[in-house]
Amino acid sequence: MPDRPRGRKAESRGVEVLEARRLLLRLPNVSEGRSYGMPSFLLNGRFLARFRDDDAVLVLQLGTISERDVLMQLDPGAFFFTEHYRNYPAVLIRLAEVPGPLFADVVTEAWRHVTAMPPARRRPKSVLRRKSPTRSRARRRTPEREA
Repeated sequence: MPDRPRGRKAESRGVEVLEARRLLLRLPNVSEGRSYGMPSFLLNGRFLARFRDDDAVLVLQLGTISERDVLMQLDPGAFFFTEHYRNYPAVLIRLAEVPGPLFADVVTEAWRHVTAMPPARRRPKSVLRRKSPTRSRARRRTPEREA
C-alpha cells in the first residue's frame, strides 16, 4: 500500500446554503426578516446578510471597506463586490468557492461588528406601508403648475 502524503489536508471549498443559514441563525440575536423587501438575516433589527443570485452568493455586512479589500486579496475567487456595493462596507461571497472554516470566521467577525452597533430604530407603520400606485402617479394640477 503506498504511503499517504503527510502534511496538511487540502482545505475543502464550498458551503451549502443550508449550512450557511444554520450558521447565521445559531449566532445570538440573529433572526430571519426582511431588508429592503428581501428575505434577510437581521441582528437586533439591523441588516447582517442575505442571499442573492439564486442563493449562490451571500451578501454580508462588514465593519469597513478595507476589510472587504483584505478578503478579496485573500481569496478573490470567493470574495468580491459589485458596483452597487462599492461605497458600502459589504462583501459578496460565492458559497461554492469559499472554504468552510474561513466562511465561519468571516461571518462571526461580521456578527461582532453589527452587534457593536446600536439596535435599529423602529419605523412608524405609516412608513412601512406602500403608497397606492394611483396616488403616487397622480399629481394634482394647480394653477401654478399649469403656467
